[in-house]
Amino acid sequence: MSDKIRTLISESDVNRRIAEIAEQINQDYAGEEVRLICILKGSVFFTCELAKRINLPVTIDFMQVSSYGNGTTSSGRVRIAKDLDESVEGMNIIVIEDIIDSGRTLSYLMDILKARNPKSIKLCTLLDKPDRRVVDIDVDYTGFEIPDEFVVGYGLDYAQKYRNLPYVGVVEL
Repeated sequence: MSDKIRTLISESDVNRRIAEIAEQINQDYAGEEVRLICILKGSVFFTCELAKRINLPVTIDFMQVSSYGNGTTSSGRVRIAKDLDESVEGMNIIVIEDIIDSGRTLSYLMDILKARNPKSIKLCTLLDKPDRRVVDIDVDYTGFEIPDEFVVGYGLDYAQKYRNLPYVGVVEL
């Protein structure tokens, strides 16, 4: 690795918090089925670990929505690169994101998904940066609230690098 990365959230803390979120989802949807909507690419690690801990019937679908490119700040332009494979009409859906920063991308995405008439829709994120928020968005399940630093690991990347780190770290540029 050529960049210096400082640990912000340890692997054990990430695993503990994911188990807690899964338990809350198990309680909230007891007796129901849920579809997890994994937002690619960053939330794939979080989605897989969360799904393994949910004790309900679970299906998973994927979307790729982006407003970053290869930079470290949101471009403000949102585009859907990959849409869902199946309808969510009448389903309980939980949108799984790695990080919520400005809120632009998720606000746009949640509006699109609500228009598809799911039975219920909730938002789950591993990381939340409320200091960067420019659009109000309700987050139902939050792993960690973090300061305004550029983070990598556990699915988050810097120019497509460092997604595979088993913890959340800060790139010290």
